[in-house]
Amino acid sequence: MLQVGEVARKLGLNPQTLYFYERIGLIPSPHRTESGYRLFSQEDVDRLTFITHTKAMGLSLDDIREILAAKDEKSPTCQTIHDCLQKKVKAIEETIQQLQILRDELLPLIDHCRRNIDCQDCAKPEESCAVLDDPRYEFHQACNAWQNTSTS
Repeated sequence: MLQVGEVARKLGLNPQTLYFYERIGLIPSPHRTESGYRLFSQEDVDRLTFITHTKAMGLSLDDIREILAAKDEKSPTCQTIHDCLQKKVKAIEETIQQLQILRDELLPLIDHCRRNIDCQDCAKPEESCAVLDDPRYEFHQACNAWQNTSTS
């Protein structure tokens, strides 16, 4: 049996995280000593290890709770696990797509800046970057909106 500090160190968690997981029902209330100290069994540590690893994989605490509930019923169906993991993969794919769109928007701005930096006759180093002033770029609109709010 391990105390909170020992489990926290072993798993690289803040002790408050263990209290939080207990409070929201991800782990059952651990045994307590006569003085009230929590004592975690190896089963508790294994469950916390599972929570830590699945959280590191990007699953939300709600997803983890769903998987653990299925596991606690002693009949975790592959369909339950599949659906949860599939939902996570879909979210990852959407994030990747959004990041690729953002990357595609940033690369032309970077190229434009690089051309201005490399061009000896184009601009003086102390002048404002042309990307900030060029209305062809959404960056220009965002900068104008930001400047208008920061001067208000």
